[in-house]
Amino acid sequence: MKWLVSLVAFAAIQIVSGAPELVKRASPSDVANLGYATLNGGTTGGAGGTTTTVSSLAALTAAVSGTSKKIVIVSGTITGNTVVKVGSNTSVLGKSGASLVGVGLRVLDSSNVIIRNLKISKVLADAGDAIGVQNSNKVWLDHLDLSSDRDHDKDYYDGLLDLTHGVTEITVTWNKLSNHWKGSLVGHSDSNGSEDTKITVTYAYNYFSNINSRTPSFRFGRGHIFNNVFDNIGDGINTRAGAQLLVENNVFSNAKKPLYSTDGGYAVARGNDFGGVANTAPAGTFTSAPYSYSLTAVGSVRSSVVSGAGQTLSF
Repeated sequence: MKWLVSLVAFAAIQIVSGAPELVKRASPSDVANLGYATLNGGTTGGAGGTTTTVSSLAALTAAVSGTSKKIVIVSGTITGNTVVKVGSNTSVLGKSGASLVGVGLRVLDSSNVIIRNLKISKVLADAGDAIGVQNSNKVWLDHLDLSSDRDHDKDYYDGLLDLTHGVTEITVTWNKLSNHWKGSLVGHSDSNGSEDTKITVTYAYNYFSNINSRTPSFRFGRGHIFNNVFDNIGDGINTRAGAQLLVENNVFSNAKKPLYSTDGGYAVARGNDFGGVANTAPAGTFTSAPYSYSLTAVGSVRSSVVSGAGQTLSF
């Protein structure tokens, strides 16, 4: 009995002291449970389809193609210098420790895609973004670890997570983006408003660390950005070109410009800790998200997000 009491006491001490969370169990059939990706029937990915485990670039490329329902589980480390196109009705899931090095994922002209629990690093600019979503809808990006380095110039790598060309119903949750020049771009270009005005994206519970800019840079559409942590960043949330953002309960540390506007972007900001730096974005009109959600108290956001974001799931 003594050893049992000691074990319980030790576990209690670990919880109180804020030790890192244990790996969280997840199901390959999980569906999007937060944000824009839950609307209009939700985002289910490959739930109900075939399941394939891959450990090579050729096998990954073949397994994620096409529009049939499918769950693709990545095992081990896959290397290359390319981006792999993910078809509709697909879940791409990483086993514990699964890694793509120099290999990005592209969701192009697709719908109903889930990408979770992968570590993706050092995708060169001539290949593309670590994650790129274009002209697609119903996409859930969750528990990813995206990074490169800042040892090269800013154009050596492209973006870590870019959402462009009129994407809608996108949810970005529990991801870690780190050690990179250009983090996350939303909206293709200043001249692409006719396509990008319809953009809808949710960012929640993400950890941005040592990113120079674009955390995110958001053009034209609507974005809900809440309960994220931003450490050691240059340009933070940049609302641009008529974008309407709702920014709630985020935490910033050592950020030069945590929330600001260029070319007529707007934001409604509530409950944020900007780390003593002013928000300079003009107030917008987007005051209520079209889905249910709960805000974590701003004082608890850091401990929750830093311990839980990134590749912390187990399938």
